[in-house]
Amino acid sequence: QVQLVESGGGLVRHGGSLRLSCAASGRTFSSNVMGWFRQFPGKEREYVAAIGYSGSRTDYVDSVKGRCTISRDNAKNTVYLQMNSLKPEDTAVYYCAARRHGFWELAPTSRLYAYWGQGTQVTVSS
Repeated sequence: QVQLVESGGGLVRHGGSLRLSCAASGRTFSSNVMGWFRQFPGKEREYVAAIGYSGSRTDYVDSVKGRCTISRDNAKNTVYLQMNSLKPEDTAVYYCAARRHGFWELAPTSRLYAYWGQGTQVTVSS
């Protein structure tokens, strides 16, 4: 079982930056693919980014490429999402997610992630 707790959301101005953190419990963190998703009001969760076991493999949705960086610190059981050049259309609830131990693919599909955090609100003002 993996429990995830996000932090770092908040209100930021257009063009600003935020770093989201996700602290994970469990002994298998270093062999869990981790992902970030976001959910706009009235919409389904959409994929933002994913990272492999060691951090050497990463993947991003096109809309955040060049503006966001996903990283992880396996010693701290934590994954991060650094978001720069934020836009009002980035306003959403951001969720951290983990795939089950041993599943290595950087999946962009929410149903392939077994564990979820409670979400953290990111609001970008214009």
